[in-house]
Amino acid sequence: MGKLVINQSLITSENAKELIKVCPFGAISYSDNKLDISSGCKMCKLCVKKGNGLISYEEETVAELDKSKWKGICVYADCSGGQLHRVTFELCGKAKELAKVTGHPIYAVLIGFGCDKNAEKLLHYGVDKVFVYDNPQFEDFRIEPYTAAFCDFIEKYKPSSILVGATNLGRQLAPRVAARCRSGLTADCTVLEMKENTDLVQIRPAFGGNIMAQIISPNTRPQFCTARYKVFSEPKPTEAASGEIVNMEVTSNMLLSDIEVISSVSKPKDVDIAEADIIVAVGRGAASESMRQNAKELADLLGGVVACTRPLAESNIFNSKHQIGLSGRTVKPKLIFCLGISGAVQFAAGMKSSDCIVAVNTDKSAPIFDVAHYCIVGDVNEILPQLINKIKEAKADV
Repeated sequence: MGKLVINQSLITSENAKELIKVCPFGAISYSDNKLDISSGCKMCKLCVKKGNGLISYEEETVAELDKSKWKGICVYADCSGGQLHRVTFELCGKAKELAKVTGHPIYAVLIGFGCDKNAEKLLHYGVDKVFVYDNPQFEDFRIEPYTAAFCDFIEKYKPSSILVGATNLGRQLAPRVAARCRSGLTADCTVLEMKENTDLVQIRPAFGGNIMAQIISPNTRPQFCTARYKVFSEPKPTEAASGEIVNMEVTSNMLLSDIEVISSVSKPKDVDIAEADIIVAVGRGAASESMRQNAKELADLLGGVVACTRPLAESNIFNSKHQIGLSGRTVKPKLIFCLGISGAVQFAAGMKSSDCIVAVNTDKSAPIFDVAHYCIVGDVNEILPQLINKIKEAKADV
């Protein structure tokens, strides 16, 4: 990084006017005999080139970080209502892959009340140490105590990388802890890779999914990232537990909070397309009422659920909870039908890890065919009824 330095002793009202004209972004101003550059500056450096020494550009020197002091890959064990979210197990599997590069230990941080069973469960997923903050005040999630406990662990054990599930809880906790540690946070990562120097390569879609950005934090530790449920594969638990449970001290200062939980009410359980093994997804090419009915019939025949693309959710044809993609849900079913879906990057990023993808589209050049395992070029209005009849016949023969 660099910065612009103004030589105020050489600034006059005359040359200040010339500098103001030079800036194409209107970021330079002059008042009270002082030149100022605002946040509107895009660092184009025209003022440096044409300023005759009035403004200079200086590279900022960053103190080199001693990465040897930071060791370990930590997974935040997302626990709500006494149950571990399954994204925790997926991240444990990913942490195990990353640790093979550096040889770092794998940690898990568990904050809650009555954590014994969950801590024991984590030892079946390759975690070397589970650090437990167990207290009745942690039974309900409150941001200040959870942040204090998490930061206490970081201060004492200095993990190099921290993986957090992008759940409702994780999306609140991770940025707060990262800010407290003065570190960056990369949200909704789809790929994680590790360098031998312990730099975590965090890859996520950017600019509306049009590019994949590779983000590293070479001069800050710990490195924070979040990942959605179903992005990574969940490993099979081992029969025998291995590792160690470390019970951490919970101090009174950790429990300070301006939030009082009066009561907790569970919401009625809705259909979660992320948990479905079979999905019938419809796009604009299958948005008619008759096609939606056929899609529902196909899903019912197969014991699956119906999902949609973003335009159908934005048109209120479907609830947003049924939307697949970067701004919707990430899914990883055993079988997914993509009906009348072109396959924009935003949609594909949310389902391309599915075990089997069947796509139907009239356009043989549709991007969805690049990720599909079975490609059918044709009109979904003609093909879907035939597919339903074939399935009914097959079921009748059983």
